[in-house]
Amino acid sequence: MKIHYITGLAALLTVAVHVMMRVVVPFSISLEYENVVTNYQNILYALLLESVLILISIHGFNGLRVMLLELRQNAMWEKFVTLFTLTAMVAVIGYGTRTIIIVSGQSL
Repeated sequence: MKIHYITGLAALLTVAVHVMMRVVVPFSISLEYENVVTNYQNILYALLLESVLILISIHGFNGLRVMLLELRQNAMWEKFVTLFTLTAMVAVIGYGTRTIIIVSGQSL
């Protein structure tokens, strides 16, 4: 359960930094395509987005795992739920990381 608290607090802090970076630019301008691509090409901003992606994914899938484990309690169900949530989490993080890399202009 400690991982849930740690990722929740860390996600709160990184999302706060992300929002602070967005407040500097007017909302309508921050959503323009050129501005979004420029933000992704900034390595610090791309790392911030990557950390938000990872922290929110870990926090969310761990919460889903806990809820599913409350439905049933036996060893086989626990192994299935753990494997399912880990696989889904890795898939989401992988796809999100791929998107960040592609938009930032880096090659895979």
